[in-house]
Amino acid sequence: MTHFSLGLRAASQGYRLLAFDEIGSTNAEALAQARTGEQGPVWLVTDQQSSGRGRRNRAWMSPTGNLACSVLEVMPVAPPVAATLGFAAGLALDAALDRISIEARLRASGADVVQFKLKWPNDVLANGRKLSGILLEADVIAPDRLAVVVGIGVNVVAAPDGLPYPATSLKDCGVNAGTEDLFSALSDAWAEFRGIWNLGRGFEDIRRRWLDRAAGLGERVSIHTGNATVDGMFDTIDETGCMIVITADNRRVPVAAGDVYFGTAASARSN
Repeated sequence: MTHFSLGLRAASQGYRLLAFDEIGSTNAEALAQARTGEQGPVWLVTDQQSSGRGRRNRAWMSPTGNLACSVLEVMPVAPPVAATLGFAAGLALDAALDRISIEARLRASGADVVQFKLKWPNDVLANGRKLSGILLEADVIAPDRLAVVVGIGVNVVAAPDGLPYPATSLKDCGVNAGTEDLFSALSDAWAEFRGIWNLGRGFEDIRRRWLDRAAGLGERVSIHTGNATVDGMFDTIDETGCMIVITADNRRVPVAAGDVYFGTAASARSN
């Protein structure tokens, strides 16, 4: 039986909660509800997700004990503006993870400090390994209204095997935390950073904060976008959220999406 609850800040700002013992996909359910009239803001969260998806329709495994949730909001914004909300989501998740890990360290004196970083465009790393992913989806439900769903998955007790990149869980990092506490902290952090983003008007502030927490900034990067590869140095993100890569011939190349590899992994991928 689920025991999730919203944080005080989220509840005070009018967010509602739909909790499930098991569901195929919180993102799919949120979009289905939006298409039948749900206006949000509402969180959907589950103890077990069986058909989760990541970017490019990749499977996202979420066994019992990991966190799978989505937030639905209907907004008067265009899709390119909505896309920048993913950076606010990353900051919210980063803040929630920081809070939970600090509380866990206080309970277990001597526990190691975990370093969380934001990996463009939508991952959170823990000690350099993938801990969580964010998937933003949207659907036009009226000429001036966009249903925006932000799905968030966190490896709390287990990380999947056989991935093309190193993954970890909070448990692997020595953080003893439950999904209920993490979700409550996340719902409050989301309310904060969603407010700062402010329908895209506050993205410059979000962008600055995100860059302060960015993984690989100033490092060698290789980005794979379908059949193309962009190699160079990760310089910044621009006002639309594109990664700006400075290539060997000193061109500034904006990249809107792709699989990102830093450092030695970038060198291996580009050879």
